Amino acid sequence: MEARGGGGPCNSSTGKKKTDQKSYKGIRMRKWGKWVAEIREPNKRSRIWLGSYSTPVAAARAYDTAVYYLRGPSARLNFPELLASDGLLGELSAASIRKKAIEVGARVDAETSCKSLHMSGTQEPAFELKPCSCGFQEKPDLNKEPEPEDPDGDYS
Repeated sequence: MEARGGGGPCNSSTGKKKTDQKSYKGIRMRKWGKWVAEIREPNKRSRIWLGSYSTPVAAARAYDTAVYYLRGPSARLNFPELLASDGLLGELSAASIRKKAIEVGARVDAETSCKSLHMSGTQEPAFELKPCSCGFQEKPDLNKEPEPEDPDGDYS
């Protein structure tokens, strides 16, 4: 079977380096390190651009979403166990397929970068977020006038 997607093992006769990363269908790596996904529309020469991502997994998940909406449940997916269908299989426009795929890819990219940030532990956040009892992060009321830090009004 032919390897598909950027970053996959290459044929030894081409002289290119063989990488250890798993290759995914429908994605490729740009020379500056970003991963991009796109898919060809069935029975057309045009392609649907699915976005640019930091990780190959995010790009592959965006591709999976698009190929599922284009080709249905019989589509060959990179992550068949992770596809969450909303039951809207049917005639979707290229723009709506792109939108759904980009939402999935961006969410996976954000989750991956958040996990790697927490795992590395090297970068301190610029501010501390304190969780509230409801499980969400408290956000300041931007319409409220700030209170002075010093009750005497002396800011020196």
